Amino acid sequence: MSTLPNPSDLQPLLDALAFSPNNLPLRRHVAGLLRQLGRLQEAEEHYRLGLRQDPADADLQLGLADTYAALGKTSTALVVLEELLSSHPDNGRAHLLHARLLARAGGPPDEARQAYQQALQLDSSLRDAELDEQLGLRPAAQASTGGGPIEFTASVSPQGLDERALFAGLEKPTIDFNDVGGMEAVKEEIRLKIIHPLQFSDLYKAYGKAAGGGLLLYGPPGCGKTHLARATAGEVKASFIHVGISDILDMWMGQSEKKLHELFELARMQAPCVLFFDEVDALAANRHDLRQSAGRTLINQFLEELDGARRSNDGVLILAATNAPWHLDPAFRRPGRFDRIVLVTPPDEPARQAVLEVQLRGKPVEEKVNLKAIAGLTAGFSGADLKAVVDTAVETRLRESMRAGRPLPVQQSDLAAAAKQVRPSTKEWFATAKNYALYSNEGGTYDDILTYLGIKK
Repeated sequence: MSTLPNPSDLQPLLDALAFSPNNLPLRRHVAGLLRQLGRLQEAEEHYRLGLRQDPADADLQLGLADTYAALGKTSTALVVLEELLSSHPDNGRAHLLHARLLARAGGPPDEARQAYQQALQLDSSLRDAELDEQLGLRPAAQASTGGGPIEFTASVSPQGLDERALFAGLEKPTIDFNDVGGMEAVKEEIRLKIIHPLQFSDLYKAYGKAAGGGLLLYGPPGCGKTHLARATAGEVKASFIHVGISDILDMWMGQSEKKLHELFELARMQAPCVLFFDEVDALAANRHDLRQSAGRTLINQFLEELDGARRSNDGVLILAATNAPWHLDPAFRRPGRFDRIVLVTPPDEPARQAVLEVQLRGKPVEEKVNLKAIAGLTAGFSGADLKAVVDTAVETRLRESMRAGRPLPVQQSDLAAAAKQVRPSTKEWFATAKNYALYSNEGGTYDDILTYLGIKK
């Protein structure tokens, strides 16, 4: 167990540093001692002075981020850590601090878990029991050799389910529709199909309608389909399970179907629950395009689960997202399955301004920044493109901050320059989607695409 340094031992070191201010190892050591003693403002100053001499010193960057974290400056600490990890991705202690800060900030638990597991893969001695508990993880017993990264396991439920899914994908979102910029038409569609049946279940039951059902979100990548699904769960205080391809597909015959069934069972146990399938076209491709019987069997299992053939899906809200709805098997769009298909377009100008406000939240920003003007420069940008604009602007300001030794606010010029540097990623998708909407649009499924593009068929 480490002990705190003796404060009386610090003054001779400070005197030596005053005599030799360019002694970088000594300054690094003094800053660390000050941080341990809780003299955080002094520690911050010494870390800054050290970084003026060597802006790329990883130990100084980590020490400064740790000090900011202790001072409660979470956003500033994250900025320093992002710069550190971009140049030193193998720094386990930086990944550990990153995980702690993400958990403190209350963002998606998956991000904190990923950062924590990355830290443990680099250095298994960094395991933190408090963080294990905070993230809902339990370390499995390690082999006596002590080699290899730590893995996380869970018990088997009375229903026979492997509860690893609880740690991999189950969460309680803290965001709601207020955290989603724009998309008012899409939100209203979700309210009618997904939220109102849950909130007014007695009324719906009087008409023989169960609380549950499916909604398919489609559109260009990066436009917030996953964020919207997570916000839907937060809107009704429901559990949320994010399902990716790797959570289902398995090389062994029958295991993919088993995993899919267990995820539906887990959602039924956690009801009300939003079960969200990302890139669903990879799991529900058109059976006419599949030559192997294994893919057909998985699709049949998927359809059976959607129908609630064996167990009711009451209270399970099923959302799915895809960039290529034309590749889905038509059976998935039958009434009672994904019978509503909603286009999620790139945000309009007010929504882009709202997205920029969300992305800049918690970051040092100049007061006179005009986000409406920046939104006007980013027509056709997806939410991911707008995040790239903010990230590019932050990186520019971060380089200046490292030279100045203090955080400098993001300015209008930084954002405007970044908006010119980043190119919208949605144009290619709409070029493809337009062809399907014009020439393969039975039943008017893709009329919304034509409306968005201003094309009259």
